[in-house]
Amino acid sequence: MEGDLEAMIRVLVLRAPGTNCDKETARAVREAGAAAEIIHVKKLIEGTIDLLDYDGLVIPGGFSYGDRVRAGAILSAKIKSKLWDKFKEFAEDTRPVLGICNGFQVLVELGLLPGLSYGDEPVAALVPNTLARFEARWVYLKHVNRNKCIFTRSLENRVLRMPVAHAEGRFMAAADIVKRIIENDQIVFVYVKPDGSLAMGEYPYNPNGSMMDIAAICNERGNVMGLMPHPERAIYSWQLPEKISDGYADGFPIFREMVDYIRENIK
Repeated sequence: MEGDLEAMIRVLVLRAPGTNCDKETARAVREAGAAAEIIHVKKLIEGTIDLLDYDGLVIPGGFSYGDRVRAGAILSAKIKSKLWDKFKEFAEDTRPVLGICNGFQVLVELGLLPGLSYGDEPVAALVPNTLARFEARWVYLKHVNRNKCIFTRSLENRVLRMPVAHAEGRFMAAADIVKRIIENDQIVFVYVKPDGSLAMGEYPYNPNGSMMDIAAICNERGNVMGLMPHPERAIYSWQLPEKISDGYADGFPIFREMVDYIRENIK
């Protein structure tokens, strides 16, 4: 039994005041075959839990610290001041890091996205939606990554459905940064219309006004990904607006690929 526990893939689901998607996220990780542990950031800061004891990290959605100042800013500041060396080592060790909605905002604030080679300060932002209101709706996404991102290796340009729920989801960066992101194959998902054609910024297909219809990006090595839609809310077919079939829905492969990658490369 002890050997089985030691061989188990362990994924840390980070929690902070205001996080509200941790349980759904942990369930998705467990469904994919790993042990998910919901850990409050305070335990990492106190040193009672060591991030480097885990094989993967997910920063789930919600409103960490009430999104005061701006979305994800306070949690990222705590990580940067107290835990940065651990987080940086974790990512550089090519262990998977997934940021969902508020987690995406945190990764951008930290500079883990678009990546450490871009510098120590944030070079992109997730700013208030164009219509300046909270958007909660199902959207269509297209996978456009050429196999760099470890979370989406099996998706092969598929059109997927997932829900969004955010007020600050509009991806913005300077033109030279966006050019570099494109050249590095770091765009993972874009917002599209039901037929798979680009949203071209058209509402509601692009719900927030993100430039280039960007819904998700990964880092240079493909082991860190942030996305605004919520894959943990699209794990089972019964979660979809209309039941398509029995079994899993479009969000599940993201968690399955994370666990498979750990099994093949980390454990």
